[in-house]
Amino acid sequence: MAVPFRRTSKTAKRKRRTHKKLSSPAITLDAQSGNYVMGHRVDKKTGMYKGRQVLEVK
Repeated sequence: MAVPFRRTSKTAKRKRRTHKKLSSPAITLDAQSGNYVMGHRVDKKTGMYKGRQVLEVK
């Protein structure tokens, strides 16, 4: 079984892991409904997408 020859330092380990992080979702405030919505999603309450009615809300 392979064993590392030298111990990986804390700094080297943390430099390698800098890209492993969560990004926050792109949430914007909808001007028509006043709700916070994610981009490229249909609003469930109103059925609107980009200012157009795309779903019929019951």
